[in-house]
Amino acid sequence: MRRPVVMGNWKLNGSKAMVKDLISGLDAEIKGVQGVDVAVAPPAVYLDLAERTIAEGQEKIILGAQDTDLTNSGAFTGDNSPEMYKEFGVTHVIIGHSERRDYHSESDQYVAKKFAFLKENGLVPVLCIGETEAQNEAGETEAVCARQINAVIDLLGVEAFNGAIIAYEPIWAIGTGKAATADDAQRIHASIRGLIAAKDAAVAEQVIIQYGGSVKPENAATYFAQPDIDGALVGGASLDAKSFAAIVKAAAEAKA
Repeated sequence: MRRPVVMGNWKLNGSKAMVKDLISGLDAEIKGVQGVDVAVAPPAVYLDLAERTIAEGQEKIILGAQDTDLTNSGAFTGDNSPEMYKEFGVTHVIIGHSERRDYHSESDQYVAKKFAFLKENGLVPVLCIGETEAQNEAGETEAVCARQINAVIDLLGVEAFNGAIIAYEPIWAIGTGKAATADDAQRIHASIRGLIAAKDAAVAEQVIIQYGGSVKPENAATYFAQPDIDGALVGGASLDAKSFAAIVKAAAEAKA
């Protein structure tokens, strides 16, 4: 059985005080919760403090990062590499988020190269995929998701999704308060798993597929009750320890 992963993407938010308070508060809130992996992805400048704060707690919170460069060193001002991340205990790295695709013009093929480099360096890629509101209204959601996934498969083969995570995030639901219904999200998740299963059923069965996009304590359980939704990539709600913990607990209860 797949073990759900609930990951908090802090985006461009944080301070030293917030990092300590949020991680310590989350650690206390999820004490004893079983059957779900919990991860946080703070801005890179706070990874050292996050690692130390996690080590002081009782729970095994996974440390993630929000993006990666395609090299481990060199003349690439402002970038961060997998080798650097690993020095701070990072194991999971978000790539292909719609904000990176949009604001930084990252193509499907470029994101696939990041996926490959993370795998090469022994880190877990968290591949974000999803459609715009216009694409959704045009009935193109499944085609868009397939294109983004196939960019990885074309480069590396379907086996690359062993030990990886896919995060389906409809772009129109990110930070808007809108959210896909649980039934709609399940339909897309099933199509994603089906796309991979058509190439390798074993890979499809084990790959974690998260839902993201205005996930809150109030709606989390409805998503996690679906058979192909394996946790969540959480934005705004992950910045509050109690709200994020409530989502974690909902995942644990639904998949118990």
